[in-house]
Amino acid sequence: MGSLEIQTPHTSSRLTDLEKPTTDAVEDDDVSPIEEVRLTVANTDDPTLPVWTFRMWFLGLISCSLLAFLNQFFSYRTEPLIISQITVQIASLPIGRSMAAVLPKTKFKIPGFGSRTFSLNPGPFNIKEHVLISIFANAGSAFGSGSAYAVGIVTIIKAFYGRSISFLAGWLLITTTQVLGYGWAGLLRKYVVEPALMWWPGTLVQVSLFRALHEKDDGHRMTRAKFFVIALACSFVWYLFPGYLFTTLSSISWVCWVFPKSVTAQQLGSGMRGLGLGAVTLDWSVVASFLFSPLISPFFAIANVLVGYVFIIYVAMPLAYWGLDLYGARKFPIFSSHLFTAEGHKYNITAIVNNKFQLDIPNYEQQGRIHLSMFFALTYGFGFATIAATLTHVAFFYGREILQKYRASYKGKEDIHTKLMKRYKDIPSWWFYLLLGVTLIVALALCIFLNDQVQMPWWGLIFASAMAFVFTLPISIITATTNQLNLFFINALPLHIQTPGLNIITEYVMGVILPGRPIANVCFKTYGYMSMAQAVSFLNDFKLGHYMKIPPRSMFLVQFIGTVLAGTINLAVAWWLLNSIANICQDDLLPANSPWTCPGDRVFFDASVIWGLVGPKRIFGTLGNYQAMNWFFLGGALGPVIVWLLHKSFPKQSWIPLINLPVLLGATAYMPPATPVNYNAWIIVGTIFNFFIFRYKKTWWQRYNYVLSAALDAGVAFMAVLLYFSVGIEDRNLNWWGTNGEHCELATCPTAKGIMVDGCPVN
Repeated sequence: MGSLEIQTPHTSSRLTDLEKPTTDAVEDDDVSPIEEVRLTVANTDDPTLPVWTFRMWFLGLISCSLLAFLNQFFSYRTEPLIISQITVQIASLPIGRSMAAVLPKTKFKIPGFGSRTFSLNPGPFNIKEHVLISIFANAGSAFGSGSAYAVGIVTIIKAFYGRSISFLAGWLLITTTQVLGYGWAGLLRKYVVEPALMWWPGTLVQVSLFRALHEKDDGHRMTRAKFFVIALACSFVWYLFPGYLFTTLSSISWVCWVFPKSVTAQQLGSGMRGLGLGAVTLDWSVVASFLFSPLISPFFAIANVLVGYVFIIYVAMPLAYWGLDLYGARKFPIFSSHLFTAEGHKYNITAIVNNKFQLDIPNYEQQGRIHLSMFFALTYGFGFATIAATLTHVAFFYGREILQKYRASYKGKEDIHTKLMKRYKDIPSWWFYLLLGVTLIVALALCIFLNDQVQMPWWGLIFASAMAFVFTLPISIITATTNQLNLFFINALPLHIQTPGLNIITEYVMGVILPGRPIANVCFKTYGYMSMAQAVSFLNDFKLGHYMKIPPRSMFLVQFIGTVLAGTINLAVAWWLLNSIANICQDDLLPANSPWTCPGDRVFFDASVIWGLVGPKRIFGTLGNYQAMNWFFLGGALGPVIVWLLHKSFPKQSWIPLINLPVLLGATAYMPPATPVNYNAWIIVGTIFNFFIFRYKKTWWQRYNYVLSAALDAGVAFMAVLLYFSVGIEDRNLNWWGTNGEHCELATCPTAKGIMVDGCPVN
């Protein structure tokens, strides 16, 4: 067997085949028309490999349950680490091989299956089992977002609004929003999965990693499994320090220490509540909290984020805050996701919610208009620009290519991968029709019979479903042909981040049609936007299964069972934490060093207030303060057009088409709840590993980079859970300088003269 390199869609070295099964000869006109696919995906298949094995079910169910528990557990913490699919992808391999070595090979019969025999150990642990286990673990969240999106609705109802929702209503809401996307995916599978030109670039990295993990470890001093165990142990032990003994290591904001009495210096230097100038961290959970592990992000993406981040944080923000004092910015903290009164005090949201869980207009008028911190306001502005820029950027730079590939996909011949997949029984269409019909009926029943808890009228569900279906096909095509995935799902990834993206369409529409009902707004958004995101995520997994030659019916069952199981566990964990941790998510009522601040759900709550309770007309419309932010839509739409015209006018300037305005404008889309220290650390670590080590130590990078990422995630996760059950649940905290935060208390103060807010000094 020859050497095998980990490939990405941008590499050019040819992979060797891992297996040599009996298969049809591959003729020249059968190969994939996409070069990246030809270089990455094997043109062979062994249909005799068992996939419906005890190992697959055992590891799949355990992985799905464990990830659902851990990711929901972490979602409420200040640094909400997401345990990604890649961790399962790597960790399950040595476990699967160990099971293949120790499980009995005895064959037995099961009553009702005739003469068929079964075995707990049908042979070596194979790559198809491995793929199904990974898909099982990832089935419960759109593109690895960690937990079911609709859990955020349960959280804001109970923790922020102080109202009640039944477990049944929460479970139905979560299950239907997750499974509804599966129905859309089934209807569109033949259009965006089977055609060879619908190649889904994002799946190729996973294909490369699967193939690389299944190469032999001969000739190496340290196997990947041994490296994984060592790195996991080190990560596990080290997290004891930033996780409990020395929590200040999570955000080392040395500028605050040098200038302990300067509000401006601490606003500049705080990594958690300021602009993070010079702020660093020694905590892996901070590095990977919101943007996923930087070790699995290509350097070109890191570089784009770096440029946009520097422009927005260190150019636009200081100019808007100190230079122009836009919207009276200096009366509020520079970086905050809270909502404020005109005087700079935190807005009392519960005072403007009446007994019917709707906007109390007299109390709202008495308390006054809602004000945002300067950064939060600009976040929405740049979000408006990002969504507009995304549409025009894709239309001008990729529109013709997308249409050509989509049209050609129906005229072209089947490639080898589609031909090989015809050996397996396909999924009957009625399975998807039935699933979609039952899901819609249950969701309608939820809206009609439990309307007092979800607020959304039945017609809202129909409208949201229609919007989701309309958007799913074009976005699937764009994702499948141009690798523009990050532009559309930058806000659907970690947690319940609500900085504006395509979801603003659903928020805005429902906010205009039905203002004053916050839960109706977030339910409409979840059914409309997130069911679409789930659909594209399922289609992405279907394409991975297509490349790895996984039987379609096995994919169907694994995805469906994993989705329902993960959503149920997400809700159970959320229910447990929301009812057992006092003042969870209320950062002004929690102890100073408490990790249960729910940063993602805080922004989700703010979005429900802005778009649902108060409504866009009273924030960004004629009755609000931020009407001018709507000009960002126009600026974002025109920006890519100007870049495209420059490219056409100066075609020899190769750097012009590299200007990707949607990425640049959306660079800080995770902020808030992400903070500058998260970005600083992510950019630094990502540059070290995916530029310097990738360039100068490529052999090491190819062999251990992804393994290290998985080990760091797993080590932190296990230690964090251990700390919670050993000391956190008993509220046994240390109290010394190293556990009293980042020591940037003045960063939350306003800088306008004569303003006195929450104990801040008068300037």
